[in-house]
Amino acid sequence: MVRRYYDLPSLNALAAFEAAARHLSLTRAAEELNVTPGAISKQVRLLEEELGHALFVRRHRALDLTREGETIAAALREAFERVSGTFRQIRTSGGQSSVTIGSTMALAQLWLMPRLGSFWNSHQNIIIDHVISDHARGLDRPDIDLRFRYGDGEWPDEVSAKLYDDRIFAVASPAFAREHTVQSLDELAKLQLLSVEGIDWTWTTWADFLRELGAPPRRLNVRRFNSYVVALQAARSGQGVALGWASLVQPLIESGDLQQLTDAEITAPQSYFITWSAKRPLSRQAEIFKEWLLALDD
Repeated sequence: MVRRYYDLPSLNALAAFEAAARHLSLTRAAEELNVTPGAISKQVRLLEEELGHALFVRRHRALDLTREGETIAAALREAFERVSGTFRQIRTSGGQSSVTIGSTMALAQLWLMPRLGSFWNSHQNIIIDHVISDHARGLDRPDIDLRFRYGDGEWPDEVSAKLYDDRIFAVASPAFAREHTVQSLDELAKLQLLSVEGIDWTWTTWADFLRELGAPPRRLNVRRFNSYVVALQAARSGQGVALGWASLVQPLIESGDLQQLTDAEITAPQSYFITWSAKRPLSRQAEIFKEWLLALDD
């Protein structure tokens, strides 16, 4: 048997395991690597056999990492990030420099895009590449330099800097508001409520919002979405009331597509941050973009 120089298992097996560990899903790993879930499963089994340890605890329609799996996943992620960064530097060294940023669709469309033109005007030699994902772990990719996140500022292996705090209130189309005069929280709670749930539970739900305002618990008429952009589109077309994060819905309020339905509002329990890897330094171009973001007046 030929001994590999670095005494490593198959690189295909390592890549398959790293993707499965990052997503905690064979299906999503297969989609990323453009193979079948069966191929991912086979590579992971071969790696487990070579190591003599289970790397996953396989549950019904779910995966959890074992202690050995967590150790190897962390090492692979750090190594792949370094290799990815090196490739990016070489790829861009002979031409224009690029910065890859990651965000949700809502933040990209409603907050970032209206502001980004001023950056391009001042830094025409820096290309901004975008990765858009509404999944909680969809931005955990090593090729992303800067990530826009909503949370408490603590993410494993990442450095964070706060961009801004936010406010949350009820929004609806002007036509819906004319048809539903709301004088109390009880009247608000009886309406058709549009909620984003199931992808990232750090987001405030209608139950959270009403509880924070002191409304008594009650059964709510909630229509659920897994996309904030789609939930806002439903609100714009008069299908119900959505929770509006002020930073995201302000352009729609200014255009007249939405309006604040009541004066009731809460401070968002978490904040928006820009984050980057704690294991590798940012490029000069990424530092320029980060400092521009932190200097924005919101």
